[in-house]
Amino acid sequence: MCWTHRPAAFDAGVMTTTRSPAPVTGQATGGAALVTAVTALAPAVWGTTYFVTTAFLPADHPLFAALMRALPAGLLGLLIARRLPHGDWWWKTLVLGTLNIGIFFPLLFVAAERLPGGVAATLGATQPILVTFLAVIVLGEALSLWRLAWGLVGAVGVGMVVLGPGAGFDPVGIFAGIGGAASMGTGVILIKRWGRPAGVSAVGFAGWQLSAGGLVLLVPTLLIEGVPETIDGAGLLGYLWLGLIGGLLAYTLWFRGLGRLRVTATALLGLLSPLVAATVGVAFVGESLNLVQLAGFALALAALFCGQLSPRTENGERK
Repeated sequence: MCWTHRPAAFDAGVMTTTRSPAPVTGQATGGAALVTAVTALAPAVWGTTYFVTTAFLPADHPLFAALMRALPAGLLGLLIARRLPHGDWWWKTLVLGTLNIGIFFPLLFVAAERLPGGVAATLGATQPILVTFLAVIVLGEALSLWRLAWGLVGAVGVGMVVLGPGAGFDPVGIFAGIGGAASMGTGVILIKRWGRPAGVSAVGFAGWQLSAGGLVLLVPTLLIEGVPETIDGAGLLGYLWLGLIGGLLAYTLWFRGLGRLRVTATALLGLLSPLVAATVGVAFVGESLNLVQLAGFALALAALFCGQLSPRTENGERK
């Protein structure tokens, strides 16, 4: 695997940005695989969001669910890291928190409430394709035809999963799913562009963004939805899972991985989310996968793994 890209400092500010570690060579493929596997835990956990939302949380409160996933976890991250943004990182944190949390979370929960879990999750398959092109425009990277091809293969694979029996195509839900993927894809690219501030841990960086996104959601949630009339024990457990595991822990692992891996390869790890969502649907909801869906599942899984590879060019360098 090739980790040759390093996020550059965006501009001269009060704080510098953390550059990626030295590229991992062929002799360190074990370490590369470990970083990839740990980073992949984040989208795997996110694949449970749809099941938890529909099975445990109060219905018709996507904004409140997004708020509860973001703000408490973000404040906990701030307490753990004991660092606040400085200089340009105040507005950068607001931008990142809005894209990765403030916009992404509500659209995620809207999609989860209006679509079957597997359908909602698979819409995230558009994100690797978007990230591949944004990496060229924003980061100045050469277009990776290899990862673009596997991104398309992954999209076809998850599309085959969507075509299963009982799949719903609510227009609002589909728009929310695609919009959420675009929002987070843009946030991922900006994180790679700006890097992570020197001296700030991954959990602190996650805490910044979760807190910022939660604050962005606070007023709209109170004005539009308010607090659910009743939240039972299952709902509390659902919010705890989404906030602590799906929020703070998952984003900590995700942001740490983004600092080490190629952004286009990391985006392909997002294919795990629909695959886990489909697996959860089979295991806990009684859903089933026909042969076409199983073939799509396998195709998406192959795209995920192959997209982590970096084929050599004619001069022996890795793409």
